[in-house]
Amino acid sequence: MSARRCPDKIACVAASVFVGLAGGTGAGKTALGDALARAVGARSVLRIPHDAYYRDHPDLSSDERDALNFDHPDALETELLVAHLAALRAGGAIALPVYDFARHRRTSASRMVRPRPLVLVEGILVLSDPALRACLDLAVFVDAPETLRLERRIARDVAERGRSASSVREQFAKTVAPMHAEFVAPSRAFAGLCIDNDGALSRALEPLFERVRSLLRQAERA
Repeated sequence: MSARRCPDKIACVAASVFVGLAGGTGAGKTALGDALARAVGARSVLRIPHDAYYRDHPDLSSDERDALNFDHPDALETELLVAHLAALRAGGAIALPVYDFARHRRTSASRMVRPRPLVLVEGILVLSDPALRACLDLAVFVDAPETLRLERRIARDVAERGRSASSVREQFAKTVAPMHAEFVAPSRAFAGLCIDNDGALSRALEPLFERVRSLLRQAERA
């Protein structure tokens, strides 16, 4: 993709393709993003996790924050994400929030990022918000059986977020599964491409790769 000069000598792309990767927790969104990054080239991909935009609650105690429903759309500052995607679409840089999942707090730090040829927006609720959907050139929904998603959720949260397996199971039953049924699963209807990940994700990758390659070629010609 062609590039233009930037004042700080960082290459800026002339146009970006915005792809949303949605689906239930543990469905394989991160693995799908990893595969796309390998196929396109990591230096050409900017990955934006929706859950970096969890709202900060400095007024609440640690126990009160632990009790919040993080799987409801209201838990996310999606309006800020939409504004950031608009800025990236216009060629500008954004301050990507950094969220501390162990403390359930947004940190004071942020990460300055610029648009790249492919911008991946990943999260369970990416397709549940109309304004966010309008930012995307391609909406992808990846799904997997609930038992497999729970296993992956436990493995991730224990290893990366300082959680116990029992607390993950409790949260899954209390909020994750109900919010999946109410908000996540219905958002599949808004996807331009649906991928069923039953544990053999590689079989479903080529249709996605071809769609993304086609969009990137169109952007290069624009």
